[in-house]
Order: sequence, then structure tokens, then C-alpha cells
Amino acid sequence: MQFRTQIRRDVRILLVGEPGVGKTSVILSLVSEDFNEDSVPPKCEEITIPADVTPELVPTLIVDYSAQEQTETELIEEIHKAHVICIVYAVNDDPSIDKITSYWLPIIQHTLGKTHRIPVILVGNKVDLVDYTTMEIVVSLMNEYPEIETCIECSAKTLRNISELFFYSQKAVLHPTAPLYNSEKKELTSECKKALERIFRIFDLNNDATLDDMEMYAFQKFCYDSPLQPQALDSVKLIIQRNAVDGVFNNGITLHGKGPQPDFWKKLEVLRSFDLRIFLAIFDQVSLRSKFRRLNFSI
Repeated sequence: MQFRTQIRRDVRILLVGEPGVGKTSVILSLVSEDFNEDSVPPKCEEITIPADVTPELVPTLIVDYSAQEQTETELIEEIHKAHVICIVYAVNDDPSIDKITSYWLPIIQHTLGKTHRIPVILVGNKVDLVDYTTMEIVVSLMNEYPEIETCIECSAKTLRNISELFFYSQKAVLHPTAPLYNSEKKELTSECKKALERIFRIFDLNNDATLDDMEMYAFQKFCYDSPLQPQALDSVKLIIQRNAVDGVFNNGITLHGKGPQPDFWKKLEVLRSFDLRIFLAIFDQVSLRSKFRRLNFSI
């Protein structure tokens, strides 16, 4: 499968869900950093967040859909225009949770096609009203619907996870996981594995098929922008040895040792450090040599 990546100049976030789940309140809480239950309109007007106040430094348009104010035809138009869709439900309202699979996900698939690549985020609002979580229920849906990027619970009233919700929405558009992770097979894509192998070889400056301590320090600093303490590196090696028999050789970390670790998001951060678009371009026969010449790395 070939993936084509493009640079987004903006992000359009669409919020949908049953009446009364708090979609509009979530938007207003983000904008005003306050909650006023008595002055929530049926629908919020489109809001543009300037680039300089967003984590990813891109202008972000937030769109509120209201079944009370709009038709299903308008909903379909908004789904077509959206870059990411947040399905909002109330954690204390089981029918709104049921509608995720009985209405919202099906209409998105019907509109965009079953194999569409528009990310979906499930948002459980009103966590301030309950002492339990719905995450186990909604996370299980990710196995059935690969378009679901992530799930998050929040509270428009207490502002819990409101900023995080819109950060994840931006991240889902600007740094999509689809080219990197096959949610159906629950494994990294072959393109992602090859990109990570290429990064390993870039840091293997002496070409001995292992990353020694100095090479690991350079890897840590470049990819995570933080130093790696000697004792921490020793702990990493012990963990790798427990999980991969040949993960450490001559006190250096092998490619097999870097590969089997289960933390997908750590791997994503590595790819982002090198510019994900460039590394996916490897598989379209695009040369990396000019991109990394300034880094003085051998490719």
C-alpha cells in the first residue's frame, strides 16, 4: 500500500453527537476557559483559532454540528469538509454511547466510504458527574473501527482535558498514524519499519550494526531533545535484554533491540524528529541525501 502525505496549512475539526452531550459547551470552554451553564446556545458559530496560539502553529477551525439547528444534508456536507471528526457522548448517558455505533460511525462511513482516512476521536464529556470511566467500552471500538484515532474523557464544566482534546485533534490531522500503524493487524506498517531501520543506520556512525553509548546519547538528544543519563541507558539495556535475546551485543543496542519495544508513540516521536513526510517519501524513491547533508550523517 502506498501512502501519500501532504502538508496541512490548517485543521478543520468537526464536533458531532447527540443533543445535550455538551458539544457546544466543550467548544466554549476551550475559547473562554470558563463554563456558564445558563448561557449555552443550541449551536456555536464556527470558531477560528489563530496559528500562534495553537500547539502545532496552524490555524484551526472548530465546527459545531447541531441536529436541532441543521439538517442531515448539512451534516453530510460538514463531514466531507472535516479534517478530523470528534464524536462527543456523555459518560452518564448510555443512549449517547450506543449512538456512536448505531448512527455516527455508520453515517461517517456511508459518507466517506468504509476505507476512508479521516481520523475520528471519541470524546466522553461530563466526567465531573460520575465516579467511573467509559474508556473500556469505547476503546474496544477501536478494534472494529480503524478510523478511530484515540479516545478521551473530558469535562466542559471543570475544563478537564479540554485543551488536550483539541491538541489530539490537531495531532490526528498533522501527524496521522495510518501510514505508520496497522490497527487491524496491530503492528507497525512495513513503511514505518523501514523508516525506523533507516534512522538506526543513520545513528550507527561506525557501521557496526549496533548503537554504542555515544551513538545512543546522540539518538536520545536528537529525537527527544533530552540527555540520556548513563544509569538510565543501563536500565534500557537491561529491559531490552529481557525482551530480546539478541537485543544487546558487545554492550551496544542492536536493530532487533530497538525494534521490539511496544511503545508505538515513542516510535512516532522518533519519526516526527526526522520529519515524517521525508521518511515516508523514502518509499516513493525520494532521495534523503540533501535533507540530511547538513546533519553530517552518512546515509
